[in-house]
Amino acid sequence: MKKIILTFFILFCFTQCVNAIGTPPIDINYENGIYHIILKGDKIKKRIRFVASEHLITNREMHQMSGARLTVNAGFFDPKNEKTMSYIVMDKQTIEDPLFNENLMQNPLLRSNIGKILNRTEFRVIQCDDDNSWRYEITPHNSSVDFACHIENAAQGGPLVYPELKLEEEFFVVKKDGKVIRESASVLHKTSRTIVGLKNGEMHILIITDANPMDLYEVHELCKKLGLDRAMAFDGGSSTSMNYKDKIEVISKKGDGAGRSLKSFLLVY
Repeated sequence: MKKIILTFFILFCFTQCVNAIGTPPIDINYENGIYHIILKGDKIKKRIRFVASEHLITNREMHQMSGARLTVNAGFFDPKNEKTMSYIVMDKQTIEDPLFNENLMQNPLLRSNIGKILNRTEFRVIQCDDDNSWRYEITPHNSSVDFACHIENAAQGGPLVYPELKLEEEFFVVKKDGKVIRESASVLHKTSRTIVGLKNGEMHILIITDANPMDLYEVHELCKKLGLDRAMAFDGGSSTSMNYKDKIEVISKKGDGAGRSLKSFLLVY
């Protein structure tokens, strides 16, 4: 409970500061069942947060509690114990660490591939002290940060989708004698997707809805068509969720209409 209260106190204070100095543009286009969101300019890089809830909640609930302009689902999690499968960094602090997920560590198959899982791709917001610059990175978790720079906010997901797919390297696909014997996150099947990418230093978010489900090979081709420099996946399928102000809501496989309960989120103020 203390963790939740502290997190939302930070977010409330952050929201008030942002509202006082205006809001940078968020462009949203919808075509063929896909929302294409572009976060434009440098100022918005300072208004991105990755957060996690102690207990699973819906994207809608997080959106309403945080007061963000845009809320999107982020990293992977274990619905059985409500613990993360992905690293999450908020305000320079690692707030979620998969090494503390006992279900991950006690599973023999996962434990034997733990190096691949822990080094899955993540999206970073980087700040550098020497010139006070901010930038994005899509890189493996174990990648180092440039001298005089630090990770302000980050969320791990995976796999890397573009310029190349990293399905086996990030333990989303296991093959034996050239045949797939294990698949995670429905990477080879058509489903809804949450994709984050980079182009000319700007962040792009693709919300691929149930109206146009894709496998990751199709997502790779879409990213190529859009001219993205790099792209990666966050959790997808029924986790794919997006709320923009009180105007747009995406819930995959709606069921009762509330959406799936989730662990971590991308917030844009």
